[in-house]
Amino acid sequence: MLPSLDRLAFFAATLEAGSFTAAAARLGVTKSLVSQQVARLEQELRTTLITRTSRRLSPTEAGAALHARCAPALAEAVAALAEVAEGAGPAGTLRIAAPLDYGTAVIAPAVARFIAAHPACPVELRLADAVHDLMAERLDLAIRTGWLREEPGSYATRRLGSFRQLLVCTPGRAGLESPAALAGLPWIAHARLKDPCRWRFRRDGTAEAVPVETRAVATVDTTPAVRALVLAGTGYAVLPDYAVAEDLAAGRLVAPLPGWVLPEGGVIALLPPARFRPARVRLFLGLLAKGGA
Repeated sequence: MLPSLDRLAFFAATLEAGSFTAAAARLGVTKSLVSQQVARLEQELRTTLITRTSRRLSPTEAGAALHARCAPALAEAVAALAEVAEGAGPAGTLRIAAPLDYGTAVIAPAVARFIAAHPACPVELRLADAVHDLMAERLDLAIRTGWLREEPGSYATRRLGSFRQLLVCTPGRAGLESPAALAGLPWIAHARLKDPCRWRFRRDGTAEAVPVETRAVATVDTTPAVRALVLAGTGYAVLPDYAVAEDLAAGRLVAPLPGWVLPEGGVIALLPPARFRPARVRLFLGLLAKGGA
């Protein structure tokens, strides 16, 4: 006889939460019930799935293999049940992760619109410049900007849109004749970019391209910090359009090379593998698509 799917859910929650106590809090049950269900599963399978010590829990080889196979199936089952139970409206908490800068400028306003349209569906938004484990963190989706440095693995991906990369500076530094001039000028580098001092400018509407290697006078790891240094007149930088739109409109920053463009960056949603998506996820993705995310 096959083990109960409930016990598989208790087992998966324990590994993802890191302890019986955290798993119990997540599931809304007692710690003893979680421990009993995992022990019962091990008895049924006649193998140890979790190594228990006074400080931590860790999966055995068999436990890790079982979790890798059962976690996506459990997530799909939960989504399918939610699909039926929700009917016409979304249910459950929508959990989203996004980069700090894009999340603040674009995702947070989108969350406000979503809550206004669906007040019974709470949202949990996590903003950090980090790579997230969607399954372990129980995220519905994670927004990524730019280019994926790693393969998405088992995650599903959906392209939501794009953004322009803009060379910017203060008005007093404007008036460059060509991209080549940047080689001898102070540069603010963004540490999270793969190659923050090398750029390839293209004359708009043509195939003419100019590679440039800049000289960093400062290297920082967040977009707001790059913007702050540029606003202070420290040097030049490339920033996403959504981060500097207000500065350009107000004249605090300018684009010193009109007629030259840089490659656009993508906005991508990563989603856990599942055949069915809860209504809350589908509706939020649709809202982002309509809003030009």
